[in-house]
Parts: sequence; C-alpha cells; structure tokens
Amino acid sequence: MNVTAFNRRKEFGKTLASDITHRMRNEIVTCRLKPGEMLKFDTLRLSYGASFSTLREALTCLAAEGLVVAEEQRGFKVAPISLADLIDLTHARILIEVDLIRRSIENGNDDWEIGVISSIHRLGMIEGRAAEDYADNPDWKVAHREFHESLVGACGSPTLLGIRQSLFERAERYRNISARLRPRPRDKAGEHRALMKATVGRDADRARELIARHIQSTTDNVIKYASDLIGDG
Repeated sequence: MNVTAFNRRKEFGKTLASDITHRMRNEIVTCRLKPGEMLKFDTLRLSYGASFSTLREALTCLAAEGLVVAEEQRGFKVAPISLADLIDLTHARILIEVDLIRRSIENGNDDWEIGVISSIHRLGMIEGRAAEDYADNPDWKVAHREFHESLVGACGSPTLLGIRQSLFERAERYRNISARLRPRPRDKAGEHRALMKATVGRDADRARELIARHIQSTTDNVIKYASDLIGDG
C-alpha cells in the first residue's frame, strides 16, 4: 500500500472521495460487496451518490490496498478470496507482526505501555456490554483494530506500519467468515489479555509467539470450516 493510500485511509471524512472509500471498504470487508463482484459505475453512482471521478478515486485507493482489482477494459471488481490468498496473507501478516511487536517492545516508553493497557481496557468494556457475539459489533471492531495497532505503535517504522495496516484490512474479510462459521466461541478476550501482558511485560519471545498463534488461529478455522466456500484459488 503506498503512502497516499494509507493517508487517505487515516483521513476518511475529510473529502467525499475518502468518505466513499471508507464506506466501500467497510462493505467489502463485511462481505456486503461479495468477493469477485463487478463494481459497475452506474450501480455505484446510485448507491453512493457520487460522480464518476470521485468513485474512480475511491476505487483506485482500494485497489492500492488490495481490496479491489482493476481489470483492463472491464473496470473494477472486489478482490476475490481463496485459500491460497488466505495462506499467503497469513504468512505475510505473521512475518510483519512478529517483527513490529519486537521493535515496539524494544523502543516503547511509558506512554506506549499506557496506550496498550488503555486500548485493551476499552476493548474489555465493549465486550462486557455487548452480546456474546460481539465480533459483529462495529464498536468492538474499531476497538479491536486499535488494540492491535497499540501493540506495534512504538515500532518506529511508518512504512512497515502502512504495510501492516493494508494486510490487516485484507484479513478482515476472512475474520468475518471465521467468526460466522466456527461452531463454538473463541476466547479472543483471553488471547488479547495474554498478548497485552507479554507485551507490556517486555517478553518479546512470548509476545511474538502469541501474535503468530493469534493470527494463525483464524486461518486454521477458515480452512477447517469454510474451505468449500472460498475455493483453492
């Protein structure tokens, strides 16, 4: 993901194009816009009330994030999903996350630790108020993203953070599939608490092990329960 796309993602709401980018991104990661679906400009104009040029700007941004694919002579479509893509994405995420969490533990100061603890506290408050299936709660999704961002926030590399953010957004579709299809609830709250304790406790080896397992668990769940739905790629 390039710097321009990352900045647009962080600043949604400041322009019509960034607003539409945010709305369309949400519809892609929640699978309201289906993987592989063609994104026709006439339909999009009716849905989003925007001009051709504004929609193209939004779609170009999402293409840079890997959520939309530009096809020559055919326009844009939602990026497809597959087991091959999921496995590749998982390997890339683990590679990035374990390095960034190590860097943050090495570089993080007291304010960083406070930020990690504060973010998991907010996440826990939302979980306490929400129904059992809080993974569908939009407030939980925001707090969940902010918790994971806090863990790596002291890594010192804006470039790697931008790459990490793009991978995190792409993985959101698979997380939604995993949450809907697993037969029993996953103890994500426990996993998050363990991650927080290892991170603020400056136990880099433990934190790296836990974040890798945390990411891999979603992939294993999709492979076990949803492989027939998403194909081999």
